[in-house]
Amino acid sequence: MARRLPPGQQRYTQSGGVRPFGISTLIMGFDRDGTPRLFQTEPSGNYTAWKAVAIGRNQKTVKEYLEKNYSEETAADGVKLACRALLEVVEAGGKNIEVAVLRAGKELQLLSDDEVEVIVKGIEEEKENEEKAKKKPDSS
Repeated sequence: MARRLPPGQQRYTQSGGVRPFGISTLIMGFDRDGTPRLFQTEPSGNYTAWKAVAIGRNQKTVKEYLEKNYSEETAADGVKLACRALLEVVEAGGKNIEVAVLRAGKELQLLSDDEVEVIVKGIEEEKENEEKAKKKPDSS
């Protein structure tokens, strides 16, 4: 799908005054063997495979966070990693974050506001504990 969609997007951008695909698109899914895949398509016709990526306003800041903090360990809890990244740019905590989870063989699951708020509160507590640990003087 990621190979077929971008050429169509690019074709439409060449017609005068027509740009129905003027945005980037994220396509997520699984290969037949269950390997997760994430692709970003561009109106120019390009597509790129990613392990973690962001599009839209403030994408640069979120992408930089993901590049710095992504590892196989953090990827194990992708929802938490995504929320941590979004909290770098989103105001008002979890109130402005929507989360969808796709697991192999299951339907897309949208997390409720309450579920997102629990994740955000956990992240905020972890950040506070990290700050406290940094401020503690060495006892050596």
